[in-house]
Amino acid sequence: MSKIIAQKSPYVMEVEEGTYAWCSCGNSSNQPYCDGSHKGTEYSPIIENVAEKKTVAWCGCKHSSNGPFCDGSHASL
Repeated sequence: MSKIIAQKSPYVMEVEEGTYAWCSCGNSSNQPYCDGSHKGTEYSPIIENVAEKKTVAWCGCKHSSNGPFCDGSHASL
């Protein structure tokens, strides 16, 4: 299974303090979060602990070199 581009822009959203499992394979139907669709592949979710309520830009293209956060990589896809 190859990495799927879920969308060519970030998922900008306000999140509460907590632990999030970001989908790294692009196959989750619950983007940008993991729903277990990676099972049986080389991919696994990236677990991110958010310390306080804030706005984040989760990577939507799954090619960011900044972990689960957008670094602008989608612009070159």
